[in-house]
Amino acid sequence: MRWLPILRIRMLKWHTDPLAALISLQVLQDALRSWGYLAVMVFIMIESAGIPFPGETMLLLASFSAATIVPQLHIGLIIAFAALGAIIGDNIGYYIGRTGGRALVERYGRYVFLKPQHLRRAEQFFEKHGNKTVFFGRFIAVLRTWAAFLAGVNNMRWLTFLFYNAVGGILWATIFGTLGFLAGRVFHDNFAQVEQIARNISWISAAVIVAVVAGAYLLIRFRR
Repeated sequence: MRWLPILRIRMLKWHTDPLAALISLQVLQDALRSWGYLAVMVFIMIESAGIPFPGETMLLLASFSAATIVPQLHIGLIIAFAALGAIIGDNIGYYIGRTGGRALVERYGRYVFLKPQHLRRAEQFFEKHGNKTVFFGRFIAVLRTWAAFLAGVNNMRWLTFLFYNAVGGILWATIFGTLGFLAGRVFHDNFAQVEQIARNISWISAAVIVAVVAGAYLLIRFRR
């Protein structure tokens, strides 16, 4: 796909994903220009498999481009490939967690900024809120990368995982793909503004989920 021109947009910074910060927006543009829909799927698949990667940013960039300068990209296909990448990547992460688990983290976790103590805290939370973590984790930047892996580590039933994973992945791709497309109609060549909005949504989602969980915990303690 050689028709994708260079957007006049400034470089982004990914504060929550250290490895993703090494990948410039220019790299994403080049990948989208060369591979189109496949780039969307692969970037999201890598992120979902447990490697900090700008998958969501690629989704936003593709949908933003479809609304502005690249009508050849169809928003429906972008969303479909994004959802497919999320589901496949999450299942890879689940399999790795199920078969390798803690031993894998202890040996290689430092290379992806994951320490054993982080995993222990996440496991304790996952034991109580596994289903919700798989579903809502798709909408939270850091948790999106590790939710599937934790599901595997905690031996969550695969069919249960697949259900919440697929529903969450499809809904996430639809919401953020549509967000990028509609924002492209409003902000035109200011993609940085779109990415900032998406980041804010992610953090707000995290805050709401934490507040709900904390409120439920306090309510249960109070009733006892």
